[in-house]
Amino acid sequence: MHASDIDSIGRRAFLQRSAQLAFTGAALPTVLNLAAMGDAAAFSAPDGSYKALVCIFLYGGSDYANTVVTYDDPSHLAYSNIRTSIAIPKAELTSTRLTPTAALTSTVLTPTTALPNGRQYAFHPSMPDLANLFNTGKAAVQLNVGPLVVPINKDQYKGNNRTLYPLPPKLFSHNDQQSLWQSTYPEGSTIGWGGDMGDLALSSNSNSLFTCISITGNSVFLSGDSALSYQVSTGGAVKINAANNNVYNSANVKTVINGLLKESRSHILENEYNRVTKRAIDAEVAITSAIGSGIPLGTGAEFSPFASTTSSNLLSQLKMVARLIAARSSLGAKRQVFFVSAGGYDLHDNLLTGQAQNMTVLNNALNAFYQTTVNLGVADKVTSFTASDFGRTLTSNGDGSDHGWGSHHLVVGGAVNGKEFYGVAPPVSNTDTTSPNDQWHVGQGRLLPTTSVDQYAGTLATWFGVNPTGVNGAVSELDSILPNLKNFGVTANGINYPKNMGFMQAP
Repeated sequence: MHASDIDSIGRRAFLQRSAQLAFTGAALPTVLNLAAMGDAAAFSAPDGSYKALVCIFLYGGSDYANTVVTYDDPSHLAYSNIRTSIAIPKAELTSTRLTPTAALTSTVLTPTTALPNGRQYAFHPSMPDLANLFNTGKAAVQLNVGPLVVPINKDQYKGNNRTLYPLPPKLFSHNDQQSLWQSTYPEGSTIGWGGDMGDLALSSNSNSLFTCISITGNSVFLSGDSALSYQVSTGGAVKINAANNNVYNSANVKTVINGLLKESRSHILENEYNRVTKRAIDAEVAITSAIGSGIPLGTGAEFSPFASTTSSNLLSQLKMVARLIAARSSLGAKRQVFFVSAGGYDLHDNLLTGQAQNMTVLNNALNAFYQTTVNLGVADKVTSFTASDFGRTLTSNGDGSDHGWGSHHLVVGGAVNGKEFYGVAPPVSNTDTTSPNDQWHVGQGRLLPTTSVDQYAGTLATWFGVNPTGVNGAVSELDSILPNLKNFGVTANGINYPKNMGFMQAP
């Protein structure tokens, strides 16, 4: 819950302890976090069930038009005329087109419910495995999603009434839009909606330190009022060198430092520092032990999809997530939120080559991860989803595209209501005046989102176990972690803005 919405005991405790530690003038290692306080925990996992959410953040701004490619003849022709040198020829998509009798390896997406006006889509040709997951019902596409404060159309966007129609702050800025996606606030935010879910889930886990785990360094997404992200590398838990290795080539010095780090002290600040340090050391031991024995090591048959896939940093990150999920019982985890990422999406130039490389990495890594969750027997308990700074312009700047707003994103897992598109398929348009009915482009083919990040996040959070219903007039858990969600659940601008988009099965 955001501090602006509720006076959180957990947040007060965190701030008090942080302030105390700040007086020492010592910088804690990244593994020395305060995630295990657990003061603000709310829901618990029923019947010992396990669930995990995995956010795959694509840094730089994912190009929506060449990821989920318009395929029907009129739309593809318009797309090709607009994108000119960076359009994917239809022949490259047609060669793997899905028909009712074709093998399910096509990149063409055929939803069980037809889109209006004969619209069809295809994934990028480098995404055949993800298309197969879509076509077999294990993946869905959320169309045109991005930061919104309230439902808004183009006329309202271009107008001046910011009281009724406020805009997300600092549109088209990398850092701010990354923060808005991860926290619903611009750069400088300290609380993310992944961390807020972690706050609510802390009591589900016997070791709450392992509720929110990042494999890619710091992120606001996993920071809660009480839960902070526990960071690991692709090789495992981060060790404190002085506690694990000889210091100045002396085992005696290491022994002395270990004693100094762990012993109780009479001074409150020294004692708190040592308590947190000891917990970090114990957590590293727990992680190393859990993923370093038997199948969780990642070398068993269950992990063969990773072994047979071309290596990449994203693949390594998702393999570590799979190892941690396999070790969930040893770690005492029943609810977890993970964060991984890939860069290279800011394609102002060389888009065709760069996007093909990015989509190959995403296709291979996400498919290997999903297949491993199947092997581990948790495919319906783990949901992966993509996110990014923003979409990009439909118009070409030569051989690339520029910063946009809305984008298309993927949700993958056994609990996904797959083989479907969710949201509104935008028309193919690159000017403000192409059609008086086109309310979803604000210039250069930048999509004005028809689904908010809050709706997208709320759908995932509800499946995870966050309560969408307030009791006795109180603000619901869901509305408290997604402050703009209260503005949705309405029909406006001729379309429906549901609080739950429906792409996840009932919790």
